[in-house]
Amino acid sequence: MTISLFKTLIAISETGSFRAAADIVCVTDAAVGQQMRRLEETLGAKLFDRSERTPRLNQLGKAFVPKARAIVQAYESVLDDLTGDPGAIGELVLGAVPSTIGGLIPKTIKRLIGLYPDLHMRVVPDLSPMLLEQVEQGMLDAAVMSEPPRVQDNLIWMPFCEEKLVLLTAPDVPHADPMQILATMPYIRHTRRASVGVMAEEWLAKNRIKVNDTMEMGSLENLASMVAHNLGVSVVPDICVPDPIFQNLQKIPLSPDAPARRLGILTRADCSKIRLVQELLKQISLVVEQHAEHSK
Repeated sequence: MTISLFKTLIAISETGSFRAAADIVCVTDAAVGQQMRRLEETLGAKLFDRSERTPRLNQLGKAFVPKARAIVQAYESVLDDLTGDPGAIGELVLGAVPSTIGGLIPKTIKRLIGLYPDLHMRVVPDLSPMLLEQVEQGMLDAAVMSEPPRVQDNLIWMPFCEEKLVLLTAPDVPHADPMQILATMPYIRHTRRASVGVMAEEWLAKNRIKVNDTMEMGSLENLASMVAHNLGVSVVPDICVPDPIFQNLQKIPLSPDAPARRLGILTRADCSKIRLVQELLKQISLVVEQHAEHSK
């Protein structure tokens, strides 16, 4: 027995004839008759009165139609759940690197919930290496994070922007050569457990820059707070959608060879909410584009 038999039965009930139902389910009149005989044989019951030239639903057939509708609706609901239909999903568990929590993530969630008012979001802040593990283990539906060194076949990586490394300073630090500032001012490191921390350290080493590091911070937003109080400077990504503190700090371009952090969404290839994750990517891209336009 297939779901198509129930759909054909419903079409007959709605149109009143095999011929009209055939147009709806896109088969021939003869095929409709064959399907209904197969359904009757499977159920072990007669659903049609065939005493006249045009078969009509009998009392048992009419009583069975609501049950057929319920079966079709349940089947389609299951398919929606499996393909991640946003209207059928109750919760999206999203990981995010801390630098996105102050601007990008809340603005995106506001847009997403505007589209799907019944959607419940659970946001898990963490560093990219830990988010990678949680996505792999199925603990997160998706994560907004730095690009992994390698993307396994069971994962999907969807990039949406690049953030060039810059020298972050307090607004009142005189705009000067970044090398001079790095050589003379206290330096605040970003944790080496984070992808951006490793990237910054590699750039400093490549350019043989020795800094006077005074502290190390575990997240970019906390690091930015220290820089805002003029406790030092740091090499960080130029956050695509920053929080107000980062927005008001001075971002001085580095050397032409300065790398960029690539941000994107990581999810599993078998993620049951892939359609919602794709909509999330669309809304994130719109938020990034909108901020870029306003910043010009």
